[in-house]
Amino acid sequence: MKAQIKDIIDINTKCAEFWGSAGGWAPTQAADLLSKSRLDWQVSLSQTLYLWSPEDTSSMSDGSLILAWANLGALAEGTSKLLLSVYYMDYIEDIETLKYANAYGNKSKKKKDPDGLSLDKLRKFFVKKQIFDERIMSFFELVQKRRNAIHAYEDRPLGNRNEFFKAVDDYLYFCRDVDGRLPYQ
Repeated sequence: MKAQIKDIIDINTKCAEFWGSAGGWAPTQAADLLSKSRLDWQVSLSQTLYLWSPEDTSSMSDGSLILAWANLGALAEGTSKLLLSVYYMDYIEDIETLKYANAYGNKSKKKKDPDGLSLDKLRKFFVKKQIFDERIMSFFELVQKRRNAIHAYEDRPLGNRNEFFKAVDDYLYFCRDVDGRLPYQ
């Protein structure tokens, strides 16, 4: 698990260092969006994954598992927003973006920038556009369901430590996929 986490940190560090200062060579709108993003938080959240992988325990408390899923969900959301921000000019030209603008699921004529989309809206957009393979889309669905347990009043399935570790591996797969699509100069 620690090797996967290190790879996640390395990819997110590379992305933060390169895309955090895209002004001057990226399209202005994309560079503006990237400059206000907190790619440094992606790196910090990646480092936090170590908290959920102690080698000396075979289980996690419910609270730890809830926070672990919230951590992973935030990372998935951030990586998704990075991809759409880098390709912002393509994203805003896509008529499908109109359908995902309203937080309540209603269609709106106002376009929503990627940084304002929820994981659910991102997932639906990716499904509609068939951007990622089944493994990644299954990962998104699972993480979305599990991280909603952060709303602790309602009973929700938490999964278990092994399921979470598999999801971390799926997130690494997703990171590698996104990183491979980004145009580094």
